[in-house]
Amino acid sequence: MTRMFAGVPLVVCVGLVGCGSPATTPAAPAAPVAPFTVVEAGIPEIQAALQSGRVTSRQLTEQYLQRIATYEDRLNAIITVNPHALAEADAMDQERAAGKVRGPLHGIPIALKDNIHTTDIRTTGGALAFRDLMPPYDATLTKNLRDGGAVIIAKTVLTELAHWTAGAPTPMVANYTGVAGFAYNPYDPRMDPRPDTFDGRPVLQTGGSSSGAGTAASFWAASVGSDTGGSIISPSNANMLAGIRPTIGRISRYGVIPITADHDTAGPMARTVTDAAILMGVLESAAPDANDAATKACTPPPNRDYTPFLKADGLKGVRIGVPRVFFYDAVTAPGETTPQGGLNAEQAKVMAAAIALLTAHGAEVVDPADVPSIVATRAADNFLLFNYCQGAQDTRGADANCTVNFKYGMKRDFNAWLKSLGNKAPVKSLTELREWNLAHAAAGAMRFGQSRLDISDEMDVERDRARNDADVAKDARLSRAQGLDAVLATHKLSAILTPAGSGANLASRAGYPIIAVPFGMVPNAPTPAFPAGFTANPAPYGVTFTGASCSEPKLIAIAYAFEQASKKRVPPPNLP
Repeated sequence: MTRMFAGVPLVVCVGLVGCGSPATTPAAPAAPVAPFTVVEAGIPEIQAALQSGRVTSRQLTEQYLQRIATYEDRLNAIITVNPHALAEADAMDQERAAGKVRGPLHGIPIALKDNIHTTDIRTTGGALAFRDLMPPYDATLTKNLRDGGAVIIAKTVLTELAHWTAGAPTPMVANYTGVAGFAYNPYDPRMDPRPDTFDGRPVLQTGGSSSGAGTAASFWAASVGSDTGGSIISPSNANMLAGIRPTIGRISRYGVIPITADHDTAGPMARTVTDAAILMGVLESAAPDANDAATKACTPPPNRDYTPFLKADGLKGVRIGVPRVFFYDAVTAPGETTPQGGLNAEQAKVMAAAIALLTAHGAEVVDPADVPSIVATRAADNFLLFNYCQGAQDTRGADANCTVNFKYGMKRDFNAWLKSLGNKAPVKSLTELREWNLAHAAAGAMRFGQSRLDISDEMDVERDRARNDADVAKDARLSRAQGLDAVLATHKLSAILTPAGSGANLASRAGYPIIAVPFGMVPNAPTPAFPAGFTANPAPYGVTFTGASCSEPKLIAIAYAFEQASKKRVPPPNLP
């Protein structure tokens, strides 16, 4: 008997035996295949689903956009959603159907920090003066992502101008912008309830200027941050992500709004080391970028592929140093009276477990392995006494004991970046930006002031060149020759292990690679304390591995093996 169902002929067999002969036992129905979900999905899992036809790039992108629509009002992780994201996904689906797959990110949504140029999505830097900026050229890393088939889904909240707008006396809160306000940490997306800080800031710190909130919340597969002094490592730690701040030059900085070319770099942020390593390979160019001389520093791995270094036994036989002074145990620097650094009891417990895990999985732990410039007894040789000038207290004439490179570089490199925009530049100089902010203070352009822009603009690029060169040389001596190079060579180490984001400053000042790996949780117990009756969620607390220049392959092997041995990352609560 033939019946029609939804216009399609349907053969219906009548009788005890059925239509066929001989009689057969009906096959058991196939087990239903669960719909693919992007929540916590890793890049290899997504790519396998795309290859098998279980999901399309458009469907992926729609799922991510649905999550954004559901949770973004709680996190404020985004400045701009790409209005062309679905069209980009469709194009990648069409290419896949035609047999063209560009690489491991083909058809996969990735987000960019909003200081990275995209010609078809505004690039604001979080500053009101640039709220409508459509750059005349893509960043090199943006081009690499698009050439690799990635779908650019959104631009993320950052601390305004990568945290180089306001320092003391009223420091800008991390992940605040004049364009979008505060971003929130998905592990506790509430406002700080304390009366003195009840201004909308998050109750749980979000880390540095690269937002990790959307990546942690599965708004996209992974994201790209930028780092001058810790803005990949700190938010990765705060949002339970794996983040890689690479050697300066690994990834081109062309088309990324600068602070200082001596310390700036971009890098991947993801939920796993695997995803971060895959993204790293796509971000890195196959050959040096003519627009960034630093890209000659390191040689990419074959095919720009870091996945061969993802080895579960990557801890066997490696030597990991534990720099106790400052990073684990508080220390009073020469001539000072107030101790710096150190861990509280809960943090120390987490790090003791991390060290035990390393030993249990074949690493040789050298403890202690202190950094010479951290324990130096002569003030001129002590890294802790030579931070970067960063606020109104470090104005000209009061900056003898800090490196001027950040404030000098912002004048030199920011003005050069503005010039590269041509007639698209809304202001033509750092001076004009400061004047614009003053004229638009009522619109929120100066909620925390602009003390860092002020101390940068007072620098004279020609007259202060010798001072900057001297400070860069001292910085290199303290962070490299008497810092990381010294401790690694003295103890024959592959890497040092530091808690949370505490190793970011040393690594970034050296320009050396550092990788964050999720590991634990600690109480969120600030001073002053939260009001009675307010229960704060625990704060993510990771570990970092820092190595020598261009040692990313070795660090990725260590970080991956540690991650696989621990598997401590948990997704944000209440974001199913």
